[in-house]
Order: sequence, then structure tokens, then C-alpha cells
Amino acid sequence: MISVAQARGRILAGLKTVSREVVPLTEGLGRVLAVSVSARLAHPPADVSAMDGYAVRAADAVAGAKLKVVGEAPAGHPFAGMVGQGETLRLFTGSHVPGGADTVLIQENAQAMPGAIIVNEAPVIGRHIRRQGQDFALGDLLIAAPKRLTARDIGLAAAANYPWLQVFRRPRVAILATGDELSLPGEPVGEGGIVNSNCAMLAAFVAACGGEAVMLPAVGDDVAAIAAAAEAARGADFLVTTGGASVGKHDLVQAGLAQHGFNLDFWKIAMRPGKPLIFGHAGEMPVLGLPGNPVSGYVCAVLFLAPALAAMAGLGEVPPVFEAARLRGSLPANDAREDYLRASLSWQEGGWAVAPFGRQDSAMLRPLAQADALLRRPPFQEALAEGAVVEVLRLVS
Repeated sequence: MISVAQARGRILAGLKTVSREVVPLTEGLGRVLAVSVSARLAHPPADVSAMDGYAVRAADAVAGAKLKVVGEAPAGHPFAGMVGQGETLRLFTGSHVPGGADTVLIQENAQAMPGAIIVNEAPVIGRHIRRQGQDFALGDLLIAAPKRLTARDIGLAAAANYPWLQVFRRPRVAILATGDELSLPGEPVGEGGIVNSNCAMLAAFVAACGGEAVMLPAVGDDVAAIAAAAEAARGADFLVTTGGASVGKHDLVQAGLAQHGFNLDFWKIAMRPGKPLIFGHAGEMPVLGLPGNPVSGYVCAVLFLAPALAAMAGLGEVPPVFEAARLRGSLPANDAREDYLRASLSWQEGGWAVAPFGRQDSAMLRPLAQADALLRRPPFQEALAEGAVVEVLRLVS
């Protein structure tokens, strides 16, 4: 058996980045930027008012002064002239500040009268003006590729005048479940059968990681059927199987894949849950064979599939991020396998506190859905008492 870190390194080592595509700005959320965004204009494009008020010359706008109003300039309608001595121009938030003016007198500090204003409180020179390029100047690098785009990034790209973005396409992940006992959600469950929850969970996980899931019809415990399904997955960027990865009589994934020249890289990892993990290649296509128990499959997806999708999507190596937390309760000494315990998190006294669930059965989906985090225990870790510092990986999907 190899370690979790070794397994992740070997999975990532041979992955290829997917191709690029152009998408509308409005479809960029969650996509990985392939070409950096640099400003196509300055923002703001001119000196603009940050408040409703009046453009004035600070030298004229002393308390008690009376200034002539020469017009108004709503946002989007710049004033063509200049503000001269003893003059002012009515402005609104976003209005261009005209030539001759060096400050904005907010309307609360002015008394309006027909054709003029009285200055109630003298403004500070330069106050309430957003300078041209204050946010960014023409040519500034705004979003460096590669980066998974947030809603804030979309707003920034829009302000930089980008209607389209070059992104990496979503990695296509074919998902194949195996097992005679499986039925689809909503179908009658036969005697000795079970609902196929893994495919729906994995498809949702792939989507949450920025990939595109391709659901293949589940197949029974039959080498020829598995081989045919693997053939149907040709063209995908990655194949994930679930079930049939262990050593039992009906664990036939490797035999089915062998019909297509499957080249095994490794099988079995020193971890719990998820020991019987398979990784290799069917031709050029990477294949990750997950255990059939849903918790095992999900934990392996978090530790191996998510980093693989990030790498294929152009983000490079993005390993799981662990955080420190204080243990609630106690734990016995660990054995030779790296252990991942489903747990709840709470914020206590300025830090995370983590409470592992009492039952860690790898077939139990309800505790998995209720978990906030995975508590990681390295191999041969000693027994831990209440308050011990441990590592947790927060679950977000």
C-alpha cells in the first residue's frame, strides 16, 4: 500500500490540462480563467463626484460665500464648460467634475436659492472626488490566470470592458457504477438490492468542482458489460468507477478495464475509509476506481478527484487545505492507516472545535451529509485527549 500523499502525487503527475474556450462574461462564474484580464480603460474614466453636491473652487467656497450656479451635470452628461471664479456646477454621484473645479461641496453644506447657493461650511480641497484611474488604469493587470472566477471577478472584468472571457473548458468526467444490486433513485428496489446513491453524489461533486459529469448507465457484475461501458466513456477526460474495486469474487472493474489495455498505476492506499482505490489509464484516459461504499467513495473524491479536476482545469496542483482545531472528546491510538473521521465543527473561544461522530461506518450517508469536516489522523498517531490540536478538512460540497 502507498500513502495518501504518494497516491495524490501519482494521480496528478500525468494529467493533461484541458483545452480553452471563449464564454460570455455572464457565464464565467466558477470557470477557470485561461488568459489574464488587463484593463481596457481606466476606472473611473475621468474625475467623478463621490457625492451629490456642487463642483467649486476651494478658494471661492469659503463659509458664507454666494456662488452662481452655471448649470447641472447628471451622471452620463458631462458639462462642456469650465467653472470660473465665483461659479459652481450642480453635480450628482458619478458626475464628471468639470475643469476649473478642485473640490465638491456636498449638498448638505450648501443652501440652495434660485440661480445660486450659499456655502454653509467650507469644503476641503480635493474632497469627494474620485480621481481618474483611482481603481485601475488602462493596461493594469486585474485578474491573473489561472484563477477560478468569483462573482467579484466577474464584476471587475465587466468594469474593465470585457464581454467575453477565455477560460479552460470544464473537464468531462464519465461516471460508471457497477453492481448487480443497484437500482436508480425512484425505481423499485429488488430483493437484495440498493439504490445507486454514489453516481448522483459524484456527479454533484464533479459539478461543484467545476467539471462536467457524464453519467453512464450502471452495469452489473459482468466483465463484458464493464468493458463495454469503459468503451462508451472514450472521449471523456477522466473516468470514475464506483464499486468493484476490492478483492471479492464480484469485484471485476480491473478485469473489465483490462479489455481496453488498462495500465494499472496503483491499487490500495494506506487510508481509512477508501483503502481499495484503483488508479491507472485506459489508453490516454485516466481512470479512478472508487470503492462502492458511499463514504469511502466521497472521501476519496475529496482527496483525489477534486485535486485532479483542479489540475485538468488549469489550476495546477491544489492539494486539500487542512486547518487546526481543538478536539472535543478523546480518541484511541491510530493504526497503520491514515484515518479520516466524519465530524462536526463549532467555533469556540476564537478557534475551531471538532467533534468526531461516534459511528464511522463507511456505508452511512446521513452522518456524511451532516458532517462539517473530515478529521485527519496520521498513521500510528498516539491516543488523543480532550483539547488536543488536530487537523481538519472542511467540507464545502
